[in-house]
Amino acid sequence: MFNALTAAGAEASNYPFCTIDPNIGIVTVHDERLDALTRIYNPAKTVYSTIEFVDIAGLVRGASKGEGLGNQFLAHIREVDAIAHVVRCFDDANVVHVDGSVNPRRDIEVVEAELILKDLETVERRLAEAERRAKTADKKPKVEADFIAKVRDHLLTGRLARYHQVRGEEEAHWLRDMHLLTNKPVMYVCNVQERDIAGENSYVAQVREIAAKEGASVVVVSAEVEAQIAELAPEERRVFLDDLGLAESGLDKMVREGYALLQLITFFTVNAKEAHAWTVRKGSTAAQAAGVVHTDFERGFIRAEIVKFADFVRLGSEQAVKDHGLMHVHGREYIVEDGDVMYVRFNV
Repeated sequence: MFNALTAAGAEASNYPFCTIDPNIGIVTVHDERLDALTRIYNPAKTVYSTIEFVDIAGLVRGASKGEGLGNQFLAHIREVDAIAHVVRCFDDANVVHVDGSVNPRRDIEVVEAELILKDLETVERRLAEAERRAKTADKKPKVEADFIAKVRDHLLTGRLARYHQVRGEEEAHWLRDMHLLTNKPVMYVCNVQERDIAGENSYVAQVREIAAKEGASVVVVSAEVEAQIAELAPEERRVFLDDLGLAESGLDKMVREGYALLQLITFFTVNAKEAHAWTVRKGSTAAQAAGVVHTDFERGFIRAEIVKFADFVRLGSEQAVKDHGLMHVHGREYIVEDGDVMYVRFNV
């Protein structure tokens, strides 16, 4: 699946622990809105956004104690921003399963239990530190220690840290500051056979039931089919997907869900030289977005001239947008919206 997603050529062998060092692939995020802006401006260059996927080896029971090089793999997970938890949802006697049978519920529980056990080690250390500091006259360490104890108790119930309720920014900061594995956003990726790609099977139903309790998203993908799609020319892919009854590839769904998980949005800059898609977090200001384009833009920010993508495409040119009074001037605190076309005025 990783190779289909990234064309990275990583080894994918039919035995456990084929992967030891993480494989890294950069995926281009194809955006039809950028294609439309490119057609309008006909720039010399078009630059799409990218998202980085890291292929980390699977975890087995005892990983939190070092089984199967678990400590090494868990350290790799700590470095990512979100987790795409790939779950086997197909039967095939020719493909080895480390536990000897296919059971998505068990597989999810094994991985999440190991993440929780590792987090409990982290939380216990932080709790001991906070309790030592709480012996002073200052009340704040005591409040922090009480909060960390609640996180520990939450983990002991088998729940991921990200589902622990926090009150206020201070508790949110304490939770983030522990860098817990189970505080990362998760999507479940059900790997199915081709015959199940447009529908459901009982394994996928199990994953959806688990995800529904956690408020997590589910993407159904056939790695086998995606590998075939990856080998096709772009103009052939649409025909292939139509034959399968699919509106988009599973990997396009993964990228889209990845953006949603990370709370990312896209804005655009466009001129005769370059049409460029840029990625920022939801809630970013115009000045922060300008800083993604170039640090000087944020430092010397004067204003942002914003056009909504729909207006740009409907009217067909920058001049027509201006003539209709639809280019709006905003200051540095303007909150950028997905699809904004931005022109930055700055002076350094």
